[in-house]
Amino acid sequence: MSLMITVVCLGLVHWQPLKRALEKKGALVELEGFLENLKEQDTMEKQYDFCRKYVLHGTPHVFEGRDNEFYEFRKRIAQKFDIPFHEIYITGSGKLGFSPFKQKVFDYDSDIDVAIISPGLFQKIMKDISQYQMSFRKARAVVREKELETYHQFLEYVALGWIRPDKLPISFQMRTFKNDWFDFFQSLSYGKSEVGNYKVNAGVFQSYEHLEDYIVSGLVDIKKSQYIRKK
Repeated sequence: MSLMITVVCLGLVHWQPLKRALEKKGALVELEGFLENLKEQDTMEKQYDFCRKYVLHGTPHVFEGRDNEFYEFRKRIAQKFDIPFHEIYITGSGKLGFSPFKQKVFDYDSDIDVAIISPGLFQKIMKDISQYQMSFRKARAVVREKELETYHQFLEYVALGWIRPDKLPISFQMRTFKNDWFDFFQSLSYGKSEVGNYKVNAGVFQSYEHLEDYIVSGLVDIKKSQYIRKK
């Protein structure tokens, strides 16, 4: 009996690297297919349809075969910010199983990128941002040069309808919000929630259209880079 168990265990040990290699190969094939399919999208209407069908629609790769766990993960975030669960998306390699931008497959070094689509939450955060901006204009808020560069990046993303809390300056007076934000998503990371052993990042989009516009802009850049490589 002990000999049989040992043989079975050895089989499992050797199977795991093989399984990962096969999964990686499959993801690479999917990546190549994704890029080839993207090349065929020669109008903006087709590119938006491609975005909806392949990038946003459906259960994310990281939750493949685990629809109930995906629901529970979204529910945690929805309850935290008092928003409907369907306003929460997973994007990037966690959704696709690969990154078309970095051209690498999803692995344990990958992050889980969460997009929260909530006009209400966006406006709530922006109200505090506007108060900080007023203090900055009146020279009551002191920001170091390096932080100022980060804050300008933050404002650039805001202009695109996307709030990225990781771009808030450390000296920002909304420190309580920033710490609470990161503490919460840290509590979902590295095996502490349904998503698994990954770091979870998140941002807030003003609308679904803003999220689509941002993703399609990235897809257009990928198409251009593929075209340049071919030349």
